[in-house]
Amino acid sequence: MVIILSLSQEEKRYTYADYLTYPEDERWEIIDGVPFMQAAPTPIHQEILMELSKQIAVYLTGKSCKIYPAPFCVRLPLGYEKSATAVKNIVEPDISIICDKSKIDDKGCNGAPDMIIEIISPSSIKKDRFIKFNMYEKAGVKEYWIVEPDQKLVSVFLLQKNERYSRPEMYTDEDGINVSIFPDLIINLSAVFTPNQA
Repeated sequence: MVIILSLSQEEKRYTYADYLTYPEDERWEIIDGVPFMQAAPTPIHQEILMELSKQIAVYLTGKSCKIYPAPFCVRLPLGYEKSATAVKNIVEPDISIICDKSKIDDKGCNGAPDMIIEIISPSSIKKDRFIKFNMYEKAGVKEYWIVEPDQKLVSVFLLQKNERYSRPEMYTDEDGINVSIFPDLIINLSAVFTPNQA
């Protein structure tokens, strides 16, 4: 479940400075200055998150790219902010993969990850499919996955030379996915969607 705080155009747009004041035991995102409180994830969400993270982490062992599962703060500056705390897009993707170490600091990631995976719930479909899709595309995230636990489906979007996402490649629990940014990594979706039986 996502809780949206109501804002009129005349009211304050929230920033990273506000995000830093939120309680540590709550998960918040700010998108275009509008805060969203994240609900606690379901068990199946966490099982999928753990299996995806495991497969990717094993592959990345000894490599320069790193995987960061949620909760992990990603700031997406637009380039015109007057200060680091003025950023109005702060998200906590389910999985972030980052290859540029200069983007990592003690607060999380400042700039676009190379790859983001979001595991959707009924309450987050609009945000993940449209709002975050457009934001990640604009920020330059090279590969964006949307995982649908109920349908056992993964949509993969790849950033093209025109800086727009391609049409989605769709995968089911019977497939393996070749990760675009790591051509020799294949994610076993059977294990992802039935983690206790794999």
